[in-house]
Amino acid sequence: MDLPRGPGLVTAVNLRGVVDSAKAFLVPTAVFVGSILTMVAVGLFRDGPVSTASAAGHASALGEGATGVGALLLLKAFAPGCSALTGVEAVANAVPAFRAPAARRAQRTEVALGALLGVMLIGLSVLIGRFHLQPVEGVTVLAQLADASFGHNLAFYVVQLATMVLLALAANTSFGGLPVLMSLLARDNYLPHVFALKADRQVHRHGVVWLALVSAALLVFSGGDTNTLVPLFAIGVFVGFTICQVGMVRHWYGERPKGWQAKAGLNGFGALLTGVSAVVVTATKFTEGAWLIVLALPLIVLGFEKVNRAYAQIGARLELGRIPQPPQRSRPLIVVPVSGLSRLTCQALTAARSLGDEVLAVTVTHTGPEDRQAVEALRRDWELWKPGIELIEVASDTRSLGRPVSAYVCELMQKHPDAQVTVLIPVWLRILQKQRGSVVAHAVRRDTDAVICRLRFRITADAR
Repeated sequence: MDLPRGPGLVTAVNLRGVVDSAKAFLVPTAVFVGSILTMVAVGLFRDGPVSTASAAGHASALGEGATGVGALLLLKAFAPGCSALTGVEAVANAVPAFRAPAARRAQRTEVALGALLGVMLIGLSVLIGRFHLQPVEGVTVLAQLADASFGHNLAFYVVQLATMVLLALAANTSFGGLPVLMSLLARDNYLPHVFALKADRQVHRHGVVWLALVSAALLVFSGGDTNTLVPLFAIGVFVGFTICQVGMVRHWYGERPKGWQAKAGLNGFGALLTGVSAVVVTATKFTEGAWLIVLALPLIVLGFEKVNRAYAQIGARLELGRIPQPPQRSRPLIVVPVSGLSRLTCQALTAARSLGDEVLAVTVTHTGPEDRQAVEALRRDWELWKPGIELIEVASDTRSLGRPVSAYVCELMQKHPDAQVTVLIPVWLRILQKQRGSVVAHAVRRDTDAVICRLRFRITADAR
C-alpha cells in the first residue's frame, strides 16, 4: 500500500462516523479472528508430521548458543510482547461513544476483548511449543503456525491475507480512540475546544483530520519502517498505561471504598509491569527512534499546560462561574460604510434603522480629481434621495479604506462612551466582489471594540 493511501483510506472511512467505520472494518476483523481461532483448534487436534514448507530455505534467526534465557532477554521479550496487548485501551478512551449505559457496555466490551485476545495469544503460544517452532529469517511465526496447522494450501493463504489486511487497517484503533480522548482533553481545557466539536455523523472530525496529518507525516518521516514506528507507539501507550494505573491507585487510596486495598494493589501491579515495559522499550530502541517520543512527550505535556493556562485566563476575564450583573440597555449607534447609491445601500440603511434610531452613513473621500468628482456626485445624489440619514465624509490622504473608517469609529466611541456602536457592513455575495467590506471589517475589528454586522445580499436571477 502506498504510504499516503494508508492514512487516507482510514481517515475517509472514519469521517463517515463511528457506525459506518465499524461496519467497514467488521468483515476483515471477523475473518482474521475466525481464521486464527480455527488455526488454533486445528493445530491442537492435528496428528501427523508438521509441514515446514514456509520455512524451507530460510536460516534460523537464533544463534548457535541461544539456549539460555537471561533476565535482560526476558525483559526485552516481555516488553515487545506487551505491544500485542495495546489497543485494549481504545475501549476505555471511547466510553463516551457507547450508547447508554455507556460504562456498562464498555465494561462488557473490554471483558470480551480481553478474553478473545487471551484465548488467541495462549492458543498461539501453545502451538509454538507443540510444533517446536523457532524464529526464521524472512518468515513470520504466524506463517509457520498456519503452515504447520493447515499445510501449504488455501487455508494458509487465507490466514496470510487476513493478517495483511488487518495490519493495514490496524491504525483504525487510534482513529477510533484518540479523537474521543482529545475531546475529553478539550472539555477539560487542555486542548483547543474545537476538538470537542462533533460533526453531523457524530464524529470528532477535527481530531480525525489532525491524527491523519500527523500519522501521514510520521509515515513519510520514517519511510514506513515499522522498527521506527512501533517503539514510538509502544512507549506512548505504556507511559499512558502507567500514568493511568498510578492515578487509579491514588483514586482508590483517596476514596477508600469497600475492598479498595485489592483494587489498589491490582492497579499498582499493573503500573509496575507497564512502567518496566516502557523503560525497557525506551532503552533498547532509543537509537532506533525512541528518542523522538522521549523528546515529544514532555513537549506535549507543556503544550497541554499552556493551553490550560490560556483558558484559565480567558475564564477569569469572562468571569465564568460567577453570576453576572443584570443586562443593561445601551444607546444604539449604527454606522454604515457606503461608497455609492444602490439597492444594497438602501437595504443596509433599512436594516440599520431596525437596529436603532441613530444611524450614520460614512463614506471615505480621497484627494484625487476623479475622487472629488465621485464624492460630489454622491453628495448630490444623497441630497436628491433624502433618506433622512446624515452622510458623514471622512477624508483620507492615502488610498486606504479601512483605517479611516476605524479611526472615525474610535472617535465616535470616545465622544459617546455610553453608546453601543455597531458597524453594519453591506456585502454582495459574488466572486467578482471588490472585498471592500472585508477590508473595513478587518480594520474595525483590529482597532476598536465595536460590534460588526455583515448584511449579505445575494445576486440571483430574480434580482437581475
